[in-house]
Formats: sequence, C-alpha cells, structure tokens
Amino acid sequence: MILTRPEELIAVVVTCSILNRAALSLLLFSIASQELGKVFCCLPYPMAKQQEGTLASKKLLGASRIAAYKFYKKEQSRSTSPTIKSQNQAQCQACSGKDGCRIVRSRTKLMNTLIENRKPREAISIFNGLIEEGHKPTLITYTAQVAALTRLKNFKSILSLISKLEENDLKPDSILFNAMINAFSENGNMDEAMKIFQKMNESGCPPTTSTFNTMIKGYGNAGKPEQALKLLNVMLQDGTMKPNHRTYNILVRAWCNERNLDEAWNTIYKMVAYGMQPDVVTYNTMAKAYAQSGETYRAEEMIFDMQRNGVRPNERTCGIIIDGYCREGNMTEAFRFVYRMKEFRVKPNLVIFNSLIKGFLDVADPEGVDEVLTLMEEHGVKPDVITFSTIMNAWSSAGRMDKCQEIFDDMLKADIEPDIHAFSILSKGYVRAREPEKAESIMTSMGISGVHPNVVICTTIISGWCTVGNMDRAMKVYEKMCDIGISPNSKTYQTLIWGYGEARQPRKAEKLLQIMKKKGVYPDRSILQLVADAWRAIGLPNEAKRVMNNEKEKPNSQISDEDRPEGLTEGSDQEKTHIASYSNLRVPEAVIANQNGSSAAKVRTQMVLKPSGIISAWSPSNSWVGVKQQVICRNQLQIPFQITSAQLAKGCKVLLII
Repeated sequence: MILTRPEELIAVVVTCSILNRAALSLLLFSIASQELGKVFCCLPYPMAKQQEGTLASKKLLGASRIAAYKFYKKEQSRSTSPTIKSQNQAQCQACSGKDGCRIVRSRTKLMNTLIENRKPREAISIFNGLIEEGHKPTLITYTAQVAALTRLKNFKSILSLISKLEENDLKPDSILFNAMINAFSENGNMDEAMKIFQKMNESGCPPTTSTFNTMIKGYGNAGKPEQALKLLNVMLQDGTMKPNHRTYNILVRAWCNERNLDEAWNTIYKMVAYGMQPDVVTYNTMAKAYAQSGETYRAEEMIFDMQRNGVRPNERTCGIIIDGYCREGNMTEAFRFVYRMKEFRVKPNLVIFNSLIKGFLDVADPEGVDEVLTLMEEHGVKPDVITFSTIMNAWSSAGRMDKCQEIFDDMLKADIEPDIHAFSILSKGYVRAREPEKAESIMTSMGISGVHPNVVICTTIISGWCTVGNMDRAMKVYEKMCDIGISPNSKTYQTLIWGYGEARQPRKAEKLLQIMKKKGVYPDRSILQLVADAWRAIGLPNEAKRVMNNEKEKPNSQISDEDRPEGLTEGSDQEKTHIASYSNLRVPEAVIANQNGSSAAKVRTQMVLKPSGIISAWSPSNSWVGVKQQVICRNQLQIPFQITSAQLAKGCKVLLII
C-alpha cells in the first residue's frame, strides 16, 4: 500500500511529531507496507528536538490525533474486510516460522513505547489488532500486554491471559510470571499474587531474586511488612537466590510506610551485616519517612552519615528535604537548603521549584513565590503542567474559575500538555461553582487531548448535577462513563443516591442498590442509610425501616484515597465542600466574599505569556474589585498581598495579583 493523498501522509507525519523517531519507524511498519516505509524514510527528520509529550498547539493536537486515528482505523478496517479476515483467521504463516514475524516484533516494540509514554489503552488496541489480523503474539508481546493492563488496573484480564498462552502453545517464562505477580503486588492483592507464584513453581519455572523482590514489595503495599520479612529470610536460607540492594530497600520502605522507623533501621543493620552498604535509595527512603513524620531536620542530619559512608546526596535527596520543610510551613529552612545544594554540586530541578511555589502559596507569601520564579529563570528551568496546575488551583480555591480557565488556556499556548490532574482541577472547580455543564464539557476536552477520564472525574461531574438537582443529567453522565468502560465505584453510587434523596425520589434511590450489586459493588451501611433517609424525608419512616432491616450488609469494595470523588465525604448525606483528590496543592482556604460584599481574601494568579505574541486577554488594570484584601496566616496576622512578577521562562511571565 502506498499513500497517494496528502492528508494520509500528514497523518503519519503528525504521529511522528508526537512519538520519537524510533517509535515512528515502528508505527510505519505496523500500519503500512514496506513501500510506505521507504518513501517516508527519505523525508528529512525535523532538526528541532521536541520535548516529549508537548503540543504544537491545541488545535494541531486535536486535528493531528484525529487524522492519525482515522488513517489507522481505515487501514485496520481494510485489513479486516471479509475476504482478508477469513485469511487472517488461518493465522499468519510468518508467525509460525523459524524466524518469527516482523510485524509482531515491531508492534511489540511499539506497545512498549506507548506504555512508556503512559498510553496503555493504545498499546492494548495494538495487541487486539494483532489477534484480529491472525498474528500470534510472542511471550514478549504478552508481557507488554500485562504491563499495559497493570497501568489500567485491569487485573481480571491479566488472569485470562494464562489460558490464552496455553491455547497458543506458549509456556510463560520467569519474566512474564514476574510481570503478572507484579500486577497484583502493585494492587496489594497478595492472594492472587501467591496463586500465580504457585503456578510458576508448578510449571517448572524457578523463581528469581526479582520474583521475591516483587512479592516483598507486594506485602509492603498490602501493609504486611512482617510477611515481607519472612520472604527475605526464605531467600537467605535458600542460598540460591541472593538478596540485592533492591531487596533490602523495598523492605526498608515497607517498614517506613507503616511508620515503624525502628524496624526500618534494623533492616538496614541486617543489610550491613549481609555485606552491603546502604545506597542513596536507602537514605532517600529514610529521609522521606522523617519528612512525612514532620521531622525533616533529621532527614537533613542524615546527610552527614551519607557523606561519611561515601554516598553523595542527589536531586531526590534534596527534593525530599525541601518538600518536607515546605509541608511543615518552614519556608526559611526550605529556601536555605536550596542554597546549600551547591555544597553537594546538585542543581535544583523543576520538582524542587514546584514544591517551593506550593509551599509559599500555603503560607500566603507571594513575594516568596516571586523569588522562586526568579530563581527558576536564573537556572533555565521552564514550568511544567504541575507549575501551571498549582496556579490553577489557587484560582479555583478563590472561586475564580474564569481565571482558572485562562491559566489552563495559557498552558496549552505554552505547548504544555495537560494531564488528568489539570482536568480534575477544572472539573472540581466548575462543580464547586455550581456550573456542572462546564464541568461535563471537560470530558470532551480530555478526549481531544488524549487523556482518558477516570471514575473520580466522572463522579465529580455527577455530584455537580446532583447538587443543582438535575438527576436526569447526572444519570446520563453515569451511563456515559459505563459506555466508555469506566467502572463506577461505591462513591459514584453514593453520590447518585444522595442526589435522588435530595430530589425526594427515594424509589429511584433504592433502585440503584440493585444496579450497583449487579455491577459488583455492594452497599455499606452509610449508603443504606442514605436510602432510608430519602424515605423519611417524604414522611415514610416504615419504608426507611424496611430498607435497613431487609438489606443485608455486604463487604464494600475498597476505595483508595485517589479514587475518592470530589463531591461527598464518607457517609455524607448532605452537600459537602469539594476536596481536591488528585493534587497535593493545599492553598489556604480564602475568606470568600458573600453576596452582600463582605471582605474576603482572594488569591488570584495570572500567567501572561510574553514575548511570543501570545498575550492573555486579561490585564492588571481591571483586576481590582474594590474589596479589602487579607489572608489568615498560621500566626493569624493579616498580610496584604502586593503585585509581584517574576520570569517563569523565556517565553512566559507570572503575575501574582491580589
């Protein structure tokens, strides 16, 4: 097949601009013939090195991805026409050959590239395409598929892969088994991990040090460091599998996660007794534990031990200490340590600068933010999506969604690709502003940017419609999320049931109990109580008693903090303040002006792009609202904000205006 129309070639060229050159060649091979590869390889590759994951512009991104997608789907539909499909079902002859199939190898590499670029859904689509076209995936392909499913937390599909391997006469190797064990270990589901571990032994595939490291990590994630320690003892007794630095570091982290620093140090002592010296990862793990417990000074004191043992602090070490001081509100020590980094010959990176910006916002110190931004420019560090999201969150917390949206638009103009955190801030803010229609439109914007919505954002939007009493729109969002493969969780149903209760529709609220059970989500007592309260609200206490007496309580699916929606807190039956679930941005709660015009503190930040010709529509001259500005600090002092500015990068400037 040879491309004859310009738009088809443009689709491939644009796809190249999104991936790197290696990924391009693989993509060409996977969607076109060798002739196309020869034609395209003659084209000059752009000399300008693009930052991975950036956008040329919002419109170009949307058009390019749509064009590339349509082109790929068109070629895919051709390959699966009735005539070719029947041939594919006979399976590819090259796949059964001695040298294997080049298409399978190239697409497997492309799958790994997509996974590395956080696009697991696209990787899974390529895997499914191989099956549909009659190809036989290799063990390496299946391993990539496991990695993609792990990213999506689709663990049920991972278990079914074992039977597919057997159907294709493939025997899993240690790498594939380790990938499967890692999938369930990441989720803390050690029962399933142990089943795969046993199957690994039964298949005659001996476990490796990597296998035990994965299991130790899994027990740590599950909050069971004692079990992890037993596995280490098994390794020491066996003798054939020697623990390495990673083994001990994983166990140290497991104890630190349980805030048991004494046992963490005991593990380090065992490490030394075994003949290994702690490395920078070991020290960083302990430093993080001290910082999280509010003892950042002890983390800094460990630097002397590191230097004495010949271990040099790195960017991660310094970032942990600076972030720890920022979380404690001790910005003086945080900024002092930035200058101490010269002692270690370590330059501050973007992560450190973002921590400082957030820290100064937390203590309501715009001049500190200004100083950080100036320092960023001096070091040639450009802002990223986190930098912009921090400013967005400040606007959102102040109730100024118009300015929050402007910052988001400026981020796109700065060729910075928004992530799910940025979209979460927008959706949360619009819901909090009682504008659920704008919040729902965020899902469309996410599709254009190639970011897939998750259960939290969908539940947040649902809570927005419930808050304004529009349950029809709330249910439409629920149906939409189910259609696109997003599984509702307990909080989704809790939000809907609360909405029906507020709308005085208890029968529909109770009907959701049956729906959620069919989806494999079982109501806990707090959800049943919401249904009962809905019956009581319309004067039917007997119906409320029936709900509580007849419904048998079943274990509820576990919901992690990151899966908690923005609308309702645990067990809530009233409208609650929406909490930022995705971001660690903790901008102080501003005193919001009421409708009568009482005084308020509104943190307002505007990012204006200069001198690239992209100028924000907002100007400082019209920013004042004639309201006395103040914020409440930890010491309850009122600190007036000043107009400050600092260069954020060569192409943009931040103006902090209050």
